[in-house]
Amino acid sequence: MTTLVDTINRFARKVPTWVVYLLLTVPIPLFFYMAATGGLGVEPINSLEREMGEFALKLIVVGLMITPARKYLGLNLLKFRRAIGVMSFVYVVVHLGIWVALDMAFRFEQMWSDIWKRPYITIGMVAFIAMIPLAVTSNNLSLRRMGAASWRKLHKLTYPIAVLGVVHFIMVQKVWEREPMIYLAVIIGLLALRYTSKQKETGVGVRG
Repeated sequence: MTTLVDTINRFARKVPTWVVYLLLTVPIPLFFYMAATGGLGVEPINSLEREMGEFALKLIVVGLMITPARKYLGLNLLKFRRAIGVMSFVYVVVHLGIWVALDMAFRFEQMWSDIWKRPYITIGMVAFIAMIPLAVTSNNLSLRRMGAASWRKLHKLTYPIAVLGVVHFIMVQKVWEREPMIYLAVIIGLLALRYTSKQKETGVGVRG
């Protein structure tokens, strides 16, 4: 009997990855249009900046879910993981660009001061810098040159990046809100799941 997972897997095999890139690009001009036409409230720049950052965090979380979804649910979306990862970086770049160009109006001296004095900005910048080598090596040429083992080791940076990203998101709110805490809980859960799975694979804690 065909299950929902089987149906999704068959459909996913037919969808080219460029479609994912295209679909994930659409919200960017849409949010800018909303900001320009009053659709993001009385503080459109702050709202736009937040939307881009939160969308990036959502994509990072979705990317982290792909491997456990295949392992535990049989849902195979691995072909889209690179596209999701690259687009998460694109959204972070847009998020940063809004802060630099629209929020801070290219006041580089003040920006540099804020990076050092405001912990949530410092954390966000560390996460951004950590994402750069992942974005640069998200291609088959880098995979061949680095070798699969080294490439996978580098891309494990996704996990600390996710933690830094959600901490940045929580600190930006300045008050305890439910939504950022949900992201934090999901990321911690995914990290715990990965750690447990790794322990089982290496046989740590298993008595002979």
